[in-house]
Parts: sequence; structure tokens; C-alpha cells
Amino acid sequence: MRVTKLWRLVLALALVLGWTSLAAAGTLEEIASRGELRIACQTQGPPFSFVDKNGQRTGSSVEFCKLMAEDMGVKAVFLDFDWDGLIPALLSKKADVLAADMTPTLKRAMKISFSDPFIYTGSIVFTKKGGAFKSVKDAQAAGEKLRVAVLLGSTGEADAKAAFPKAEIKTYKGGGPLLIDAVLKGHADVGVNDDTAVVGQVAEFPPDSVEIISEQLSKLPLAFAVRYDSPDLKDWINLFFLHTRLDGRYDKNLKYWVNSLDWKKDH
Repeated sequence: MRVTKLWRLVLALALVLGWTSLAAAGTLEEIASRGELRIACQTQGPPFSFVDKNGQRTGSSVEFCKLMAEDMGVKAVFLDFDWDGLIPALLSKKADVLAADMTPTLKRAMKISFSDPFIYTGSIVFTKKGGAFKSVKDAQAAGEKLRVAVLLGSTGEADAKAAFPKAEIKTYKGGGPLLIDAVLKGHADVGVNDDTAVVGQVAEFPPDSVEIISEQLSKLPLAFAVRYDSPDLKDWINLFFLHTRLDGRYDKNLKYWVNSLDWKKDH
């Protein structure tokens, strides 16, 4: 009887040690063993993620991920998805990290785990230059006649519905430039998207064709995301941003990509 109990104890201990070993392996070890950091990013999302005139993928989030891979000692592999394909790509383990101008909402956090915010932004309204709307109040006064272009599943969609409850909300699948194009072609009266995205994307269109209404509909954080089974990777990303803030790489990135249009002449 004592021998049987002893073997049960040994077996239980072996199982515990085995599970501990598996848990300790983690996503970081998988990335190091694979030699690749796989990143899900937007197909059209300047200034955070886009393909430039030289055919190279770049942008603020992309360049941060290149630095991450360099600090890990692995290769950065970028996987292009439309906005609504980003979270599925992460959950299906096609990617290790989701790098986009994504707001860590409570609803999204039911599915994926967000890093600490790396920047704060907010939704703004834009319209065609010389249009009828000069303020958010003007657009709200249009009521049911107002047509608002938003990205499907974006924070801008939620903000637009809250700000313009009577309006016709027109959703688009893809990147922010689709919203600007819809407004300029008369398919929508106004568009709603993140301010940093709009400022960067407006530069792709004819000068003085778009007017940005200065009032913000919201102030929200942006963050990277991982799966909930990758807590080690999330901790590493948070530590990465701490280090880049201390060594100046963080400020250099945002100064070039987000707080100016300097990147336009190069990309």
C-alpha cells in the first residue's frame, strides 16, 4: 500500500513538473526557436502601417516591430490583413502579435490581451473642403440626412453611432483612405476615424481637398495585442516600450511618423 501511494506521489509530482515546464516555455521561446516574430498588420493604415512608394512595408507600428525583432535577435515577418482580419489572424496563431492603430476596448479585450498603451489618440470628423459642415454640431443638426463613413468594427464606428445617432452609418472594409475617398466622391457627407490616421492619410489626396473638424469625439489609447496564452510576450512588449522611451527610440519614431508629415518625402 505504501509503495502504491509513493508511486502516486511521484506520478503527481512528475505531472506538475511537466506542466510547469510547458508553461515556462512560453511564446518568447517559440519565437526564438522559430527565428521569426510574426506580426499581423493593416494593409492600408498610414502612418502606422502601409506599403510605401518603394514597395516596402513601413509606418510607426511597423518600425517599432522591426526594432522588437532586432532586440529579440529574430526576423520580423509581416502579415497583411484588412482591419476585420487582424484579430482572427492573432487568435488562429498565424501571428504572434497584432500591431495596428487599435484601441484596447473592453469588448476586444474579451478575446485578446492588450499591452500598455503606446500612444493616445481619438476619433475626429472630416468632410470635403468647402462643404456644409463646419462643426460637429452642424453635422448633428443634419439628423437622418447625414451619411457617415466609418471602418467596419473600428472605434470610429462606435464613436460615430454615439455622436450621430440618427445618421446613416456607412461601413467600409479596408483602410482609412477608403473613408476619405467616399467623402470626396460624395458617397458620404463626413467620415470618422482616428486623428493620427486621418492626418497621415489626407496627405495622400489632393491638397486642400479635405477639411478636418477640430473637435474630437473621443480620447482613446492605442496598444499592441497578443493572445491570452502569451503573457510573457505581452510583458516583454511593455518592457520594450519602457526601454525605447529611455533610450530615445520611442520619441524619434513618434516625432517622424505621428507628429509630423516628414515621412511623406521619403515614403
